[in-house]
Order: sequence, then C-alpha cells, then structure tokens
Amino acid sequence: MRFQKWVLVCWCVMACTMTSTIAQGNELSDKLQSSDHVLLMRHTLAPGVGDPANYTLDNCKTQRNLSEEGRKQAVAVGNWLKKQGVTSADLYSSTGCRCKDTADLLNLGRVTIEPALASFFDDMGQAKMSNQKLEKFIAAQLKKKDKQALILVTHHVNIHEFMGENIDSGDLVLTQVDANGKMVAYQLIARPN
Repeated sequence: MRFQKWVLVCWCVMACTMTSTIAQGNELSDKLQSSDHVLLMRHTLAPGVGDPANYTLDNCKTQRNLSEEGRKQAVAVGNWLKKQGVTSADLYSSTGCRCKDTADLLNLGRVTIEPALASFFDDMGQAKMSNQKLEKFIAAQLKKKDKQALILVTHHVNIHEFMGENIDSGDLVLTQVDANGKMVAYQLIARPN
C-alpha cells in the first residue's frame, strides 16, 4: 500500500512538472506569435572580447568566432526553443560570424543578415544611434509579421543598450515592445542547456 501511494505521489509530481513546462512553452510560443514581442539573443560562447585588430566582416577567419562549446550551446538553444513550440522563425543576425553561426545552428529557418544588429563595440559613441536603428527595424518587422516568431541574434553591447542589462553568451531576452520598437517590458531567459 505504501508503495502504491509513493508511485501515485511520484506520478502526480511528474504530471505537474510536465504541465508547468508545457504551459511555459506555450506561453513563450504564444507571445512570439503576437505582434508586440520579439526574442533577442546574444551569440553563444566565443572566447575573448571584441574582435582582433584588422578584422574584416567578410572574412570569418579574422574575427572572434564561436568555440566548439559555443556551437554546441547554439544547437541546444535551438532544440530548447523547439520544445517550447517555436519550430520556425523569422531569424535575423548581425553581420558578425559568431552571430551568423549561432543563428544558423538554431536550425529554425533561413537566416537574414541585418545591419541594425551589427556590433558597435569598436565605437561606443554609436550606441544611441545603433539602438535607434534597432528599434526602427523591430517596429518595421512587427508591423508586417504573421504568426512566425521574430528572433534577432546580436551582440552584448546591442542588447545592453536596448534593455539596460548585461547578459551572458547565449542568453535570450523575450521583449515586449511598443509600435515604435521601444522596449516596454522584458523577461531574461538564461541560456538553456
């Protein structure tokens, strides 16, 4: 009899946990289908800071790139998003190879390069103007989006300027925005494993 009660309790705990996970997943997917939410993501692990001297955007070998761990992280994030109900997306990336590779490895659809997501790390004086371009881009995309999730893969400096908080490699920011693409509220999602 005790064993049966124990099994029943374990089953209830598992069922409640699964229901909670499904509810969270549906919530993320539902919000990303709306016309006022966007998911920003910092590229996954690319050891170092900034890019090497004399790098060029048309040659990945001259840039700071994803490590093998960073590549695995990007795949894991993509798998996690699929489990949350986000099976495809309008996916945009910075011009930087570490962002493009992260976006590709999410495996959620074709990746489009978007200059408004480019890093301004080399010239921090461009922060405000860069953020205005990002807001404008988000506003334009949300006006014409359908039920597809809008996911933007970019850099630490861009996300910090947009939301005012530091985030780690591979972290996600579910952001509610107004009609002008300005942040209204956000939820930080630590990089899923």
